[in-house]
Amino acid sequence: MHVLLIEDDTEAARFLVKGLRESGYTVEHASDGREGLNRAAEGQFDLIVTDRMLPQLDGLAIIERLRERRIETPVLVLSALGSVDDRIRGLKAGGDDYLTKPFALAELLARIEALLRRRASRSEVSRLKVEDLELDLIARRVTRGGREVELTARELKLLEFLMRRAGQVVTRTMLLEGVWDLHFDPQSNLIDVHISRLRQAIDRGTDHPLIHTVRGSGYVLRADS
Repeated sequence: MHVLLIEDDTEAARFLVKGLRESGYTVEHASDGREGLNRAAEGQFDLIVTDRMLPQLDGLAIIERLRERRIETPVLVLSALGSVDDRIRGLKAGGDDYLTKPFALAELLARIEALLRRRASRSEVSRLKVEDLELDLIARRVTRGGREVELTARELKLLEFLMRRAGQVVTRTMLLEGVWDLHFDPQSNLIDVHISRLRQAIDRGTDHPLIHTVRGSGYVLRADS
């Protein structure tokens, strides 16, 4: 699942990004309201988590502008303003949930899961599928030809990244930034090792591989060779 976090507090953002990624989510971070609105309007996100008080454009204004553009991505508002009136304003602006600071990470994750389940119940797009490979985005469960595939959280994140771009060549740089949040190449076999393990897991028991190496470019997940 692809989450956009809009948070201007550096320490809070670092904590939330780490917690979300360790829980298996792909996270992008915007540090002010204007950047957050631009990313939310242009990117394909499953959920937006935004602070209410932000520089340049506050969280409620972001939500209102998204809803004006008919962008219905679920939005969870984080705010130190916790009165009943404040929560009502957040929901009336188009927010889907409102969490008052300070909060426990476990509660944030539970609310995110609830929003994603609610969204899945309104939409048929709750799983990714390429040939007989399926990824349940809510249960975080992978099957190949009906056989359950056991993957680590990192392997799940890697597979989701590839499946969302099925048929598209994915470069090492894209993988480093999108899966590991690294903006430099550590000159190691990090990607090769994880791709190899992922291949072994999803291709076991079949002679029909889905992950292909594109020499000199990267990798592509597709049905044909």
